[in-house]
Amino acid sequence: MTLAFEQIVDTVMQLPPEQQDILADLLKGWRIEARRREIARDANDSLNAYRAGKLKVKSASAIINQLHESAEDK
Repeated sequence: MTLAFEQIVDTVMQLPPEQQDILADLLKGWRIEARRREIARDANDSLNAYRAGKLKVKSASAIINQLHESAEDK
C-alpha cells in the first residue's frame, strides 16, 4: 500500500498546478461527503437507540459536565 501511495503522490506532483487544484477540490469534496454520511449514520443509530429506550434522559448541564470531565481525562 505504501508503494502505491508513493506512486500516486509522485504522479500527482507531476500534474500541472491547475489539475492538482482540481484533484485537491475533488478529494476535499469526497471527504466532506464521507463525513456527512458518517454523521447521518451516527444520528440514525442514536435515534434508533432513543426509540428503543436505550438512552438515558439527561439534562444539558449534566451532559456538559460529562464532556468537561471527558476532556480533562485526555
